[in-house]
Amino acid sequence: MSEVKISAEPRTEFGKGGARRTRRAGKVPAVLYGHGEKPKHIALPAREFAAAIRRGGANQLFTIDVSDGTQVLALPKAIQRDPVKDTFEHVDLLLVRRGEQVTVEVPVQLVGEAAKGTLIVHDHDSLSVTADATKVPDHLDATIEGLEAGTQVAAGDVQLPAGVELATDPELPVAAVTAAPTEEQLEATLPEVEEAAAEAEAEVGEVTEGSEGAEAGAPVAEQEAGAEAKAEA
Repeated sequence: MSEVKISAEPRTEFGKGGARRTRRAGKVPAVLYGHGEKPKHIALPAREFAAAIRRGGANQLFTIDVSDGTQVLALPKAIQRDPVKDTFEHVDLLLVRRGEQVTVEVPVQLVGEAAKGTLIVHDHDSLSVTADATKVPDHLDATIEGLEAGTQVAAGDVQLPAGVELATDPELPVAAVTAAPTEEQLEATLPEVEEAAAEAEAEVGEVTEGSEGAEAGAPVAEQEAGAEAKAEA
């Protein structure tokens, strides 16, 4: 994986308020730590960081130029995103050295097509591996080409690039190939699904009607008391 050079500024404001101001300024709050050094709080340019992660993935290697004159090599260790805005809220960066071995989670992609009439269950979409900090792969390929129903792909079956070692149980299931349900099986289960949906809808209707009836039938004094309680709350 190629390195991405990115600038950074030291952060002097901390807490939620400081983080919000940093993000409003178009930057991502981050912290550098590792190698026994005191954690260093920095701010990264949001657009450049997001573009690098889109291209290189969560294990993108960064050369970080801090405005105080220091330059470090770092890997993202934890990335917090806003699930609604899909923006970066905070980043933990691990200091690394060239030639240093690191253990990271790498995404697994399924390659190929299994036999006709099968379904694929992707049990684990990432694997823990150990690699040179400057040579962490952006993904691993697990082939499912031509696999028949009943076949399982384990972590030990995934081909690793040179210099990369598996750091998890080789028996860990990555993907399983199962037989796809037939049209007759789907039709047989359809009435059960429809019946369950109808029962659930009926239960919701009963609860709603009961609630409305109780509220509508409540004495005026009770309704006024309830209104006063709500107003005080």
